[in-house]
Amino acid sequence: MATLRVPEAVPSPEQDCERLHKAFQGFGTDEEAVIWVLGHRNAIQRREIRDTYQRLYNKPLIDVLHSELSGDFRDAVILWTYDPPERDAKLARDALKQKKKGIKQLKVLVEIACASSPHHLMAVRQVYGSLFECSLEEDIASNLSLPLRKLLVGLVSSYRYDRELVDSGIVSSEALKLHEAIKTKQLDHNHVVSILSTRNIFQLRETFECYKQNYGTSIDQDIKNCGAGDLESLLTLVITCIDTPEKHFAQVINESVVGLGTDEESLNRAIVSRAEIDMIKIREEYSTLFKTSLEDDVKGDTSGDYKDFLLTLLGARF
Repeated sequence: MATLRVPEAVPSPEQDCERLHKAFQGFGTDEEAVIWVLGHRNAIQRREIRDTYQRLYNKPLIDVLHSELSGDFRDAVILWTYDPPERDAKLARDALKQKKKGIKQLKVLVEIACASSPHHLMAVRQVYGSLFECSLEEDIASNLSLPLRKLLVGLVSSYRYDRELVDSGIVSSEALKLHEAIKTKQLDHNHVVSILSTRNIFQLRETFECYKQNYGTSIDQDIKNCGAGDLESLLTLVITCIDTPEKHFAQVINESVVGLGTDEESLNRAIVSRAEIDMIKIREEYSTLFKTSLEDDVKGDTSGDYKDFLLTLLGARF
């Protein structure tokens, strides 16, 4: 389901580092070489390149990229070059340190907690503590207020079972608990937080389907009917990231490129974080939702090396 295209014969990390080092020499930078090397390597290979570059040239590759590249292209390449857990830890920290912490800023926390594997979430939490000398939960608690704090602390603290296992005996009862909380507009009820933050993804999808069958409307629609506040918006985001993450990321990309200007931060986050996971499904969902090609929309809203790098991650340049 990934769009990342790695060649069958991959050069050694030493060879990749030599090519990158050569790209940085002399007047200007060979951006195409940077795209070709880093844009066609998976996370493990990129980590080997970073470690090897440090050993060969006694410089952190991230620092060199920062000094040699510029603009949106630099931001996207550096985000891609980080280890995925370190990348997401930094994105979470940036979101929590924003002066304004609305739903747009908090999306990344929901994506990490609800659209990633339990192992990835654990790795993000470990890296977060190492980098920032506090836990992700502590930072959420100190930077957000109730009721968003309660929901997000619950979500990032969870460790879901990561295999396809459904306990059909509790599906209906938990759908009822969710329905009662939503009907009474107690969206931060302990039952809601507990169910959404502890049940595995397959269990929750069955519960959401049972909810729709039993009560005639989807759970996300009933949440929206409660109002248009931040809690309603955040919960709707949680449901979508759990139930159909490909739909969520298709919407993030579309909102990034449609209208006046481009939201490069959101565009980078969506493409970089999903290119090795489910971008093929996101691309298909994008076409279904918006009746246009994801690649064409990215082409139309970006330019130069930045465009070429994103298209490389989307599998459109090889």
